[in-house]
Amino acid sequence: MSGFFKSSIGRKVAMALSAFFLMFFLIIHLTVNITSLFSEDLFNELSHFMGTNPLVQIGLQPVLIAGVVFHFVMGFVLELKNRKAIGVKYVQNNGAANSTWVSRNMILSGVVILAFIMLHFIDFWIPEINTKYILGDMSGMHDGGLRYYHELVEKFHNPIRVVAYVIAFVLLGLHLAHGFTSAFQSMGISAGRKQTMQKIGKAYAIIIPLGFIIIAIFHHFNH
Repeated sequence: MSGFFKSSIGRKVAMALSAFFLMFFLIIHLTVNITSLFSEDLFNELSHFMGTNPLVQIGLQPVLIAGVVFHFVMGFVLELKNRKAIGVKYVQNNGAANSTWVSRNMILSGVVILAFIMLHFIDFWIPEINTKYILGDMSGMHDGGLRYYHELVEKFHNPIRVVAYVIAFVLLGLHLAHGFTSAFQSMGISAGRKQTMQKIGKAYAIIIPLGFIIIAIFHHFNH
């Protein structure tokens, strides 16, 4: 297994697999959060289920955190390997003729996204852990009802936080636009299907971030 990660192909495959997992998580996360636009009760019920289900909390949540850490660490490792291989710094690479700005700046967008994830953890995950496991309140109740919707809209009162979320999701879209196709290429997608995957990747890279942006803006102006 150690030999697998030491090889260039092995690292790229591992990076692709972690990317697939995180892209799937984004779909689930958006599906739950988008319900907050039209049904407070449904959003509360789904959030409570995700927040108390043992399979999600004990099985999937640690895997998700490990996947996020692995993806970004592996991204930096691959970047350092690429720089060493070409013998020049990434920013000095004159690749504009045959590559996009996004592909040449995946590390930059990745760093911003990582910073956003930390903000997201501070806003939602850490208070959730504190409430459930430190304060011992697993009920999810707040003023006679489930607390999740209230906590969500409360976070988006601050316009600075909303702007930060919007910027982060725009960069996430750019990151996904390149990363989606790259992940499939690393898994051996044929040249004939590349164009199709690029179209799917562009749609994914627009729909997912746009959905989260709409949620943030909607709750800012409607509460």
